Amino acid sequence: MATGSTIKTYVNGTWHDADIPIMRAADHGTWLGTTVFDGARHVDGMAPDLLAHCVRVNNSARALMLTPTVSAEDMVQITWEGLKRYPKGAPVYIRPMYWGMHGGHMGIVPKDTETGFAICLEEIPMAAPEATSRLTTTQFHRPILADNVTNAKAGCLYPNNARMLTEALAKGYDNALVADAMGNVAETATANIFMVRDGVVFTPIANGTFLSGITRARHIKNLTTNGIEVREAVLSFQDFREADEVFMSGNLNKVTPVTEFDGTHYQMGPITRKTRELYWDWASAAA
Repeated sequence: MATGSTIKTYVNGTWHDADIPIMRAADHGTWLGTTVFDGARHVDGMAPDLLAHCVRVNNSARALMLTPTVSAEDMVQITWEGLKRYPKGAPVYIRPMYWGMHGGHMGIVPKDTETGFAICLEEIPMAAPEATSRLTTTQFHRPILADNVTNAKAGCLYPNNARMLTEALAKGYDNALVADAMGNVAETATANIFMVRDGVVFTPIANGTFLSGITRARHIKNLTTNGIEVREAVLSFQDFREADEVFMSGNLNKVTPVTEFDGTHYQMGPITRKTRELYWDWASAAA
């Protein structure tokens, strides 16, 4: 069963009011993991940056040598048709997806003759404003492009994230602060990461080992526009131990304050609150 409830599925040109089967046993995506997805949010009648998420899922498909079959603009229109099936204001997670259907050379390379496509909508509440996260380290790290398709939001990357989360949970924490192959901080197991020191906001520079998120970019633009300095930089775990504030940035909950990193404790500070406030002010104005 999926994460949320009240699931709607779009496949083969039709919306279904259910979580229906969409893949076959011999599909390339089922057999060899050629699946990509993206995640957007519908909250209070708004779907912030929906077009950007639809553009990215098409780019992710190309990174896995799949041929996108739906334009980003059409995807947006189809999504809004599906959202009309929910009560007004329902919090919905929007997930467009592609997968490989036929294998080419030796069955390994996906053929570009046909690509599976679906949109899954799930009713998932936003986290409560007071919700926070506690981080620890993990033995696992983010791969590089030479190892895996780090330039895509690909399903095949997520077992590694699951290992990180499982280790963090076993240590009594909620999530993991994850390094890249060089030992510098990349992101958490589930979201991009920001820290604040002396009033300046820092976030790991995008170096190809993690997706530089759409919500991450929105926070950077909002903060900069409002006179708050943001620096993309190479950051160490020690930098985070010396931070005044730390928060996670992701599509699912937009801003999640971090209250601890392996025994170092933080308050939910003014810039974390400001980042959340600026995001929803922007989303309301853009709706």
